[in-house]
Amino acid sequence: MSETDDPRGSDAEPILALPASTIPDPATAPGLRWGVISPGHIGDQFTATAHRATASRVVSVVSRSQQRAEEFAAKHGIESALSSVADMLATGGLDAVYIASPHAQHHELARPVLEAGIPVLVEKAFTLNHGQARELLDLAAEQGVFAMEAMWARFLPQYDVLREVVASGVLGEIIEVTADHGQSFPEDPTHRMYAPELGGGALLDLGVYPISFAQMVLGDLSDVAVRGDLTATAVDAYFGLLARGPGGGHARLSSTLLARTPTEAVVSGTAGSARLSGAFFAPGTLTVTLLDGRSASFDHPGAPGDGMAYEIAEATRRITAGALESPLMSWSDTLSVMDTMDAVRAELGVVYPGEEPS
Repeated sequence: MSETDDPRGSDAEPILALPASTIPDPATAPGLRWGVISPGHIGDQFTATAHRATASRVVSVVSRSQQRAEEFAAKHGIESALSSVADMLATGGLDAVYIASPHAQHHELARPVLEAGIPVLVEKAFTLNHGQARELLDLAAEQGVFAMEAMWARFLPQYDVLREVVASGVLGEIIEVTADHGQSFPEDPTHRMYAPELGGGALLDLGVYPISFAQMVLGDLSDVAVRGDLTATAVDAYFGLLARGPGGGHARLSSTLLARTPTEAVVSGTAGSARLSGAFFAPGTLTVTLLDGRSASFDHPGAPGDGMAYEIAEATRRITAGALESPLMSWSDTLSVMDTMDAVRAELGVVYPGEEPS
């Protein structure tokens, strides 16, 4: 943590001191034996980070392509490469499973894992819609099995410090939360970002970050107003959202797959503001600036490339303790975020295959 002196001189108020992060070093978390379903880019990041920065190890990988599973296993030193979830579950030897597939497959892939009594970490967005998320979490409750959405940002140290800053009241009454996430994807109807059958569009892949951030700070969002545009494949290309939290604070959020945006998040209160510089959902810097001129910053304490280690460590600690969920990304948080995303899609008219009324 670094602090910046008040520019008004020695007669001014004391310098601002931010609270220390309470997030433990991921390397100190218990090590579990993980299975990974879907060895794409995110699955690759998860496995490499787990092996590099935690005590956990991936011991099994599943892909629809046996060759792809074997190549992934060879790259990461994984002992079991399989072509079906059923084979993974039959082989056994797992403490937890990470699901890294496109959103549209999360519900189908997570269900048999939970039915087998194995904890799951499901990549964001948790499912396509609230109904699917509710079904999986009800199943987890019935089975007494841990389940968590892999919203990695919530487990980072700077998010912990931000939550403490907001809770302390140093920012005053929270008036507005702003956040954006835009990336540029060339228009290609076969790319997952444009494919309705894969849960394409900006919302579930990119927009989930600003929505989840605002929900974390403000609570469940209501009075949702949305404007946006669709792609030629009828998924969302852009959306802008205004909403309100239960305490009266407002959210102003946006996301697009057509342009790269600053990807910053700011919490503005009557006494000051807190800014997470781009990309706000990744390891970086939190800067708090008060109206009286005082300012202080908190920098990510670990290697920037090991950000996923914190969600892995949180999952392993909760699973080892026998918990069913994490307070940092609770089941109610996941359902709240899914509610808001359902509202965005309803306003824009985005319907995924299988969601059409019978």
